[in-house]
Amino acid sequence: QVQLVESGGGLVQAGGSLRLSCAASGRTFSRYAMGWFRQAPGKEREFVARISRSGSNSNYADSVKGRFTISRDNAKNTVDLQMNSLKPEDTAVYYCAADTKGGASFDYWGQGTQVTVSS
Repeated sequence: QVQLVESGGGLVQAGGSLRLSCAASGRTFSRYAMGWFRQAPGKEREFVARISRSGSNSNYADSVKGRFTISRDNAKNTVDLQMNSLKPEDTAVYYCAADTKGGASFDYWGQGTQVTVSS
């Protein structure tokens, strides 16, 4: 079992920045990839970013590339999402997720944290 708890959401003006953090507990953190997803009202959940077990590789959705940065600290069991140049369309509930099986899907999810970007 893996438990994931997100923090750092809030209200920010367009053009501003926020940093989300996800704390993991349970299995050995460095053994699984991590990701961030988001879900806006009335829309399906969408992929935002993924980082490999070591942190050496990451990939992003086109909509956030160049503005968001995912990082992890395996000593602290945390994964962060630095969000810069925020836009109103980034407004969503952001979820942290863990891929413990090494496949293309994520099998553990946090409860989510709200990010609201005002115009």
